[in-house]
Amino acid sequence: MQTQQIVASGLAALLFAATFLGGDRVHPFHSLIRDRRTVISIGAGIAIAYVFVHAMPELSDARRVFAASVSRPLRYEGMAIYFFSLVGFLVFYGLDHLRKRLRRAGDPGRAGTAFKIQVGGFAVYVWQMAYLLVHNLEDTSTSIGLFALSISVHFLGVDNALREEHGEAYVRIGRYVLAAAALFGWGVGLLVPLPQMAVAMLVAFVSGAVIMNSSIMELPTESDGQFLPFMWGGLIYGLILMPFG
Repeated sequence: MQTQQIVASGLAALLFAATFLGGDRVHPFHSLIRDRRTVISIGAGIAIAYVFVHAMPELSDARRVFAASVSRPLRYEGMAIYFFSLVGFLVFYGLDHLRKRLRRAGDPGRAGTAFKIQVGGFAVYVWQMAYLLVHNLEDTSTSIGLFALSISVHFLGVDNALREEHGEAYVRIGRYVLAAAALFGWGVGLLVPLPQMAVAMLVAFVSGAVIMNSSIMELPTESDGQFLPFMWGGLIYGLILMPFG
Protein backbone atom coordinates (compact mmCIF):
# COMPACT_ATOMS: atom_id res chain seq x y z
CA MET A 1 0.00 0.00 0.00
CA GLN A 2 1.41 3.41 -0.98
CA THR A 3 2.21 6.06 1.62
CA GLN A 4 -0.47 8.37 0.19
CA GLN A 5 -3.13 5.70 0.65
CA ILE A 6 -1.94 4.90 4.18
CA VAL A 7 -2.23 8.58 5.11
CA ALA A 8 -5.66 8.88 3.44
CA SER A 9 -6.97 5.76 5.20
CA GLY A 10 -5.55 6.95 8.53
CA LEU A 11 -7.27 10.32 8.21
CA ALA A 12 -10.50 8.52 7.33
CA ALA A 13 -10.17 6.33 10.45
CA LEU A 14 -9.70 9.48 12.55
CA LEU A 15 -12.81 10.92 10.90
CA PHE A 16 -14.75 7.78 11.86
CA ALA A 17 -13.57 8.10 15.47
CA ALA A 18 -14.33 11.83 15.60
CA THR A 19 -17.83 11.14 14.29
CA PHE A 20 -18.63 9.14 17.42
CA LEU A 21 -16.76 11.38 19.85
CA GLY A 22 -18.37 14.59 18.63
CA GLY A 23 -21.41 13.45 16.71
CA ASP A 24 -23.75 15.45 18.92
CA ARG A 25 -21.92 18.70 18.18
CA VAL A 26 -20.77 18.34 14.58
CA HIS A 27 -23.32 18.01 11.78
CA PRO A 28 -22.64 18.20 8.04
CA PHE A 29 -24.17 21.25 6.31
CA HIS A 30 -24.79 22.89 9.72
CA SER A 31 -23.23 26.16 8.58
CA LEU A 32 -25.69 26.30 5.68
CA ILE A 33 -28.75 24.64 7.21
CA ARG A 34 -29.82 25.30 10.78
CA ASP A 35 -32.79 22.96 10.97
CA ARG A 36 -31.57 19.70 12.53
CA ARG A 37 -34.33 17.62 10.93
CA THR A 38 -33.25 18.82 7.49
CA VAL A 39 -29.61 17.97 8.21
CA ILE A 40 -30.55 14.46 9.39
CA SER A 41 -32.67 13.90 6.29
CA ILE A 42 -29.90 15.01 3.90
CA GLY A 43 -27.40 12.77 5.68
CA ALA A 44 -29.78 9.84 5.48
CA GLY A 45 -30.22 10.42 1.75
CA ILE A 46 -26.45 10.39 1.25
CA ALA A 47 -26.09 7.12 3.16
CA ILE A 48 -28.90 5.45 1.22
CA ALA A 49 -27.40 6.70 -2.08
CA TYR A 50 -24.16 4.98 -1.14
CA VAL A 51 -26.04 1.74 -0.55
CA PHE A 52 -27.80 1.70 -3.91
CA VAL A 53 -25.19 3.29 -6.19
CA HIS A 54 -21.99 1.89 -4.68
CA ALA A 55 -22.53 -0.91 -2.14
CA MET A 56 -24.92 -2.97 -4.25
CA PRO A 57 -22.86 -2.77 -7.47
CA GLU A 58 -19.75 -3.57 -5.42
CA LEU A 59 -21.23 -6.98 -4.71
CA SER A 60 -20.65 -7.85 -8.38
CA ASP A 61 -16.97 -6.99 -7.99
CA ALA A 62 -16.84 -8.98 -4.76
CA ARG A 63 -18.36 -11.97 -6.56
CA ARG A 64 -15.77 -11.72 -9.36
CA VAL A 65 -12.84 -11.44 -6.92
CA PHE A 66 -14.21 -14.26 -4.78
CA ALA A 67 -14.55 -16.60 -7.77
CA ALA A 68 -11.11 -15.66 -9.17
CA SER A 69 -9.32 -16.15 -5.84
CA VAL A 70 -10.52 -19.72 -5.29
CA SER A 71 -8.18 -22.34 -6.72
CA ARG A 72 -10.93 -24.60 -8.06
CA PRO A 73 -14.09 -23.93 -10.07
CA LEU A 74 -17.05 -22.82 -7.96
CA ARG A 75 -20.61 -23.95 -8.37
CA TYR A 76 -22.88 -21.10 -9.41
CA GLU A 77 -19.82 -18.94 -10.24
CA GLY A 78 -19.38 -17.35 -6.84
CA MET A 79 -23.07 -16.74 -6.11
CA ALA A 80 -22.20 -17.53 -2.48
CA ILE A 81 -20.97 -13.94 -2.13
CA TYR A 82 -24.58 -12.76 -2.16
CA PHE A 83 -25.30 -15.21 0.64
CA PHE A 84 -22.65 -13.48 2.77
CA SER A 85 -24.42 -10.19 2.09
CA LEU A 86 -27.69 -11.77 3.25
CA VAL A 87 -25.93 -12.99 6.41
CA GLY A 88 -24.76 -9.43 7.16
CA PHE A 89 -28.31 -8.16 6.70
CA LEU A 90 -29.81 -10.86 8.93
CA VAL A 91 -27.20 -10.59 11.68
CA PHE A 92 -27.92 -6.91 12.24
CA TYR A 93 -31.64 -7.42 11.88
CA GLY A 94 -31.35 -10.10 14.56
CA LEU A 95 -29.36 -7.80 16.86
CA ASP A 96 -31.96 -5.05 16.47
CA HIS A 97 -34.81 -7.51 17.09
CA LEU A 98 -33.09 -8.85 20.23
CA ARG A 99 -32.42 -5.33 21.47
CA LYS A 100 -36.12 -4.39 21.10
CA ARG A 101 -37.26 -7.53 22.94
CA LEU A 102 -34.92 -6.82 25.84
CA ARG A 103 -35.99 -3.17 26.04
CA ARG A 104 -39.68 -4.09 26.02
CA ALA A 105 -39.17 -6.32 29.06
CA GLY A 106 -38.86 -3.20 31.23
CA ASP A 107 -36.13 -4.78 33.38
CA PRO A 108 -33.14 -2.43 33.98
CA GLY A 109 -30.83 -5.42 33.89
CA ARG A 110 -32.11 -6.44 30.47
CA ALA A 111 -31.83 -2.84 29.27
CA GLY A 112 -28.16 -2.97 30.22
CA THR A 113 -27.79 -6.23 28.31
CA ALA A 114 -29.44 -4.62 25.27
CA PHE A 115 -26.93 -1.78 25.45
CA LYS A 116 -23.96 -4.18 25.61
CA ILE A 117 -25.28 -6.27 22.70
CA GLN A 118 -25.97 -3.27 20.49
CA VAL A 119 -22.71 -1.44 21.21
CA GLY A 120 -20.75 -4.68 20.88
CA GLY A 121 -22.37 -5.45 17.53
CA PHE A 122 -21.68 -1.96 16.22
CA ALA A 123 -18.09 -2.10 17.50
CA VAL A 124 -17.51 -5.10 15.24
CA TYR A 125 -19.30 -3.25 12.42
CA VAL A 126 -17.13 -0.14 12.82
CA TRP A 127 -14.01 -2.32 13.05
CA GLN A 128 -14.90 -3.94 9.73
CA MET A 129 -15.48 -0.57 8.06
CA ALA A 130 -12.14 0.74 9.30
CA TYR A 131 -10.36 -2.41 8.15
CA LEU A 132 -11.82 -1.91 4.67
CA LEU A 133 -10.25 1.56 4.57
CA VAL A 134 -6.92 -0.26 4.20
CA HIS A 135 -7.97 -3.38 2.30
CA ASN A 136 -10.84 -3.02 -0.10
CA LEU A 137 -11.55 -4.14 -3.63
CA GLU A 138 -10.49 -0.64 -4.75
CA ASP A 139 -7.36 0.83 -3.15
CA THR A 140 -7.18 4.38 -4.51
CA SER A 141 -7.27 7.70 -2.66
CA THR A 142 -10.47 8.61 -4.49
CA SER A 143 -12.25 5.39 -3.50
CA ILE A 144 -11.05 5.81 0.10
CA GLY A 145 -12.38 9.38 0.15
CA LEU A 146 -15.80 8.45 -1.21
CA PHE A 147 -16.05 5.51 1.18
CA ALA A 148 -14.98 7.67 4.13
CA LEU A 149 -17.49 10.43 3.37
CA SER A 150 -20.42 8.08 2.88
CA ILE A 151 -19.68 5.93 5.91
CA SER A 152 -18.97 8.93 8.16
CA VAL A 153 -22.41 10.32 7.34
CA HIS A 154 -23.82 6.84 7.98
CA PHE A 155 -22.02 6.73 11.34
CA LEU A 156 -23.54 10.11 12.24
CA GLY A 157 -26.94 8.48 11.86
CA VAL A 158 -25.83 5.49 13.94
CA ASP A 159 -24.41 7.80 16.62
CA ASN A 160 -27.62 9.85 16.74
CA ALA A 161 -29.77 6.71 17.08
CA LEU A 162 -27.61 5.21 19.84
CA ARG A 163 -27.55 8.48 21.79
CA GLU A 164 -31.33 8.67 21.71
CA GLU A 165 -31.72 4.99 22.58
CA HIS A 166 -29.21 4.65 25.42
CA GLY A 167 -28.60 8.21 26.63
CA GLU A 168 -25.97 8.63 29.34
CA ALA A 169 -24.66 5.07 29.03
CA TYR A 170 -23.75 5.68 25.39
CA VAL A 171 -22.22 9.10 26.08
CA ARG A 172 -20.16 7.74 28.99
CA ILE A 173 -19.02 4.44 27.46
CA GLY A 174 -20.49 3.51 24.09
CA ARG A 175 -19.10 6.30 21.94
CA TYR A 176 -15.55 5.66 23.18
CA VAL A 177 -15.88 1.96 22.40
CA LEU A 178 -16.94 2.73 18.83
CA ALA A 179 -14.23 5.38 18.34
CA ALA A 180 -11.61 2.91 19.59
CA ALA A 181 -13.00 0.23 17.24
CA ALA A 182 -12.44 2.58 14.28
CA LEU A 183 -8.78 3.16 15.14
CA PHE A 184 -8.22 -0.49 16.04
CA GLY A 185 -9.71 -1.70 12.76
CA TRP A 186 -7.43 0.61 10.78
CA GLY A 187 -4.39 -0.55 12.77
CA VAL A 188 -5.21 -4.22 12.21
CA GLY A 189 -5.66 -3.46 8.51
CA LEU A 190 -2.10 -2.14 8.31
CA LEU A 191 -0.64 -5.15 10.13
CA VAL A 192 -2.83 -8.08 9.00
CA PRO A 193 -3.66 -8.30 5.29
CA LEU A 194 -6.40 -10.82 4.52
CA PRO A 195 -6.54 -12.91 1.32
CA GLN A 196 -8.61 -11.40 -1.47
CA MET A 197 -11.25 -14.09 -1.00
CA ALA A 198 -11.71 -13.08 2.65
CA VAL A 199 -11.82 -9.37 1.72
CA ALA A 200 -14.54 -10.10 -0.84
CA MET A 201 -16.55 -11.98 1.81
CA LEU A 202 -16.09 -9.08 4.25
CA VAL A 203 -17.21 -6.54 1.64
CA ALA A 204 -20.33 -8.63 0.98
CA PHE A 205 -21.14 -8.99 4.69
CA VAL A 206 -20.68 -5.26 5.30
CA SER A 207 -22.81 -4.37 2.27
CA GLY A 208 -25.73 -6.33 3.68
CA ALA A 209 -25.18 -4.78 7.11
CA VAL A 210 -25.12 -1.25 5.65
CA ILE A 211 -28.42 -1.85 3.87
CA MET A 212 -30.00 -3.08 7.09
CA ASN A 213 -28.61 -0.40 9.39
CA SER A 214 -29.33 2.43 6.97
CA SER A 215 -32.92 1.26 6.71
CA ILE A 216 -33.63 0.94 10.43
CA MET A 217 -31.60 3.91 11.67
CA GLU A 218 -31.50 6.56 8.98
CA LEU A 219 -34.66 6.55 6.91
CA PRO A 220 -36.41 9.71 8.13
CA THR A 221 -39.62 9.18 10.04
CA GLU A 222 -42.55 11.55 10.17
CA SER A 223 -41.35 12.93 13.50
CA ASP A 224 -37.66 13.54 12.76
CA GLY A 225 -37.27 13.65 8.98
CA GLN A 226 -38.24 15.59 5.91
CA PHE A 227 -38.83 13.97 2.55
CA LEU A 228 -37.50 16.61 0.14
CA PRO A 229 -34.07 17.07 1.80
CA PHE A 230 -33.81 13.27 2.04
CA MET A 231 -34.64 12.91 -1.65
CA TRP A 232 -32.25 15.64 -2.81
CA GLY A 233 -29.45 14.38 -0.60
CA GLY A 234 -29.84 10.91 -2.09
CA LEU A 235 -30.17 12.01 -5.72
CA ILE A 236 -27.29 14.49 -5.68
CA TYR A 237 -24.85 12.20 -3.93
CA GLY A 238 -25.97 9.31 -6.13
CA LEU A 239 -25.05 11.37 -9.19
CA ILE A 240 -21.67 12.17 -7.63
CA LEU A 241 -21.00 8.47 -7.03
CA MET A 242 -22.00 7.29 -10.51
CA PRO A 243 -18.74 8.15 -12.33
CA PHE A 244 -16.79 6.25 -9.69
CA GLY A 245 -19.15 3.27 -9.58
